Amino acid sequence: MVEYTSHIDTIFSALADPIRRDILERTTDGELTVNEIALEYDISLAAISKHLKVLLDAGLITKRKDGRYNYVSTRTDGMREAAAYLQQYEQFWNDRLNGTLSE
Repeated sequence: MVEYTSHIDTIFSALADPIRRDILERTTDGELTVNEIALEYDISLAAISKHLKVLLDAGLITKRKDGRYNYVSTRTDGMREAAAYLQQYEQFWNDRLNGTLSE
């Protein structure tokens, strides 16, 4: 069984926001600049930067600087930890939803 850590809280808190989930989805196919990300939302660049910091702190994205540009991409290892945490409950919920566990 996966040990519970406060890092899981950080990951799930980051995933709780729809803008952050959308940023993750948009950066799975490759790097985007911070400005390219910001163009998609009707919020300030400062707000985008805060969202990116939350994702970075949760280990869900990586950022790299090249000249004047900051590039963002999804970090798959961050999602593996969340998936491992959820997987420990998968059989229980499958049984429960299929009616094989008594209540």
